[in-house]
Amino acid sequence: MQADLIIVGAGMVGSALALALQNKGLDVLLLDGSSLEVSPFQGGGFEPRVSALSMASQRILERLGAWQGIEARRACPYSEMQVWDGSGTGQIHFSASSVHADALGHIVENRVVQDALLERLHESSIGLLANSRLEHLRHSGDGWLLTLNDGRELRTKLVIAADGANSAVRRLAGCETREWDYLHHAIVTSVRCDKPHQATAWQRFTDHGPLAFLPLQGAAGEHWCSIVWSVTPEESERLMALDDSAFCAELSEAFEYRLGDVQHADARLCIPLRQRHAKRYVEPGLALIGDAAHTIHPLAGQGVNLGFLDVAVLAEVLLHAAERGEALNDVKVLSRFERRRMPHNLAMMAAMEGFERLFQSDQLPLRWLRNTGLKWVDEMPQAKAMFVRQALGLSGDLPDLARA
Repeated sequence: MQADLIIVGAGMVGSALALALQNKGLDVLLLDGSSLEVSPFQGGGFEPRVSALSMASQRILERLGAWQGIEARRACPYSEMQVWDGSGTGQIHFSASSVHADALGHIVENRVVQDALLERLHESSIGLLANSRLEHLRHSGDGWLLTLNDGRELRTKLVIAADGANSAVRRLAGCETREWDYLHHAIVTSVRCDKPHQATAWQRFTDHGPLAFLPLQGAAGEHWCSIVWSVTPEESERLMALDDSAFCAELSEAFEYRLGDVQHADARLCIPLRQRHAKRYVEPGLALIGDAAHTIHPLAGQGVNLGFLDVAVLAEVLLHAAERGEALNDVKVLSRFERRRMPHNLAMMAAMEGFERLFQSDQLPLRWLRNTGLKWVDEMPQAKAMFVRQALGLSGDLPDLARA
């Protein structure tokens, strides 16, 4: 089997890229180890993994025809953000109204985004290979030979790695990364609170790490949030061992009862936090996007937004090159994608790393600095508006798919 390009990984980022390239005269093949079936949406319980989709991501998903499917399922807009230092007095408030926007973003379960994208894929002419895992990858002539778990062989001149943080493509192709362990684990789950979330994303920096309460669209009269609680491995082990009642009590206290008592918690997941960045996003006939290229601390929920911008830029680069008759596997073509995305991704990673280190420090000068800095920025509307535009994903080099 042969294709002009093969996308390995049909998660949110890989599926979005396939849709961005459909009906453009390219033979696109998308393969994944899952069944690629759309799960009937029943409402009810929440998936533990959620994303804070920016305005830029919303625009991309709208143009791919997936946003309508997301809204038809479940998405919770939020228009405010409250951040404060639990060990001091510093706090800061962000509002969408400061930049004349209706919302800062939407909290959406990853499964909801995935199913909306899969719906569009099944309606498209894109080739889908479900239940197919990549086992071997090697150069063959001026292209690649991919061997799947069932022995089938695929040939292409361009492979796109969209297969996540533990990318098989990146490993098999020998792409080098820089990575380090945060020495923290993230506990994620959905919780029902006593008080409404007020369409606000809440984040408290605790002595153990940041704790985020992200608003969810619950049933009438029920107040639900998704939580991401970053703690040390030892503390995560203790918290995961608690029964539900004890966990809710500790969570309520850690959050300073901002939303009253946490009344119920769904099943908890514990995820080790590790930052990873590929030294190069491209080589001849190969490009890495999304978590295959970069993973960051979930401090601000920016991971998938960076991935969707990767998609929009890479699709733009490839389609412009195809219009000019250039070879899509030429590293000169692919480097245009790397030059546009790597500086932005590195800047976001550095910012998240700086915040994480600043708020983890117990040194008195740094504690004074972060509290003073939060108060200072909170009193500067122009500075806050700049941060809001950055969170919306509407600053810098925007690809066509993310433009108004």
